[in-house]
Amino acid sequence: MAADISDRVREIAEARDLPESEVFERALEQGLDRLWEDLVLARYFDGELDREAAVERVGRTKVERAEREREAVEADVDWGLDA
Repeated sequence: MAADISDRVREIAEARDLPESEVFERALEQGLDRLWEDLVLARYFDGELDREAAVERVGRTKVERAEREREAVEADVDWGLDA
């Protein structure tokens, strides 16, 4: 796995003409952003955060998209249970 990561970092660095350290930095930032969004949305759906707090932390677009995705999953589950 470490070799796969190194290979990917090297390939991205070469393709984007960036130092490998910057690729790692960007990957860490993007990964942390994604983990933060997941945490905020989970807390919102678990009732630990209200909607406006979630919107303030990750933005209205992300909250609305997550709500639509959740509604779609719930509709699929309901459909499956009724089949």
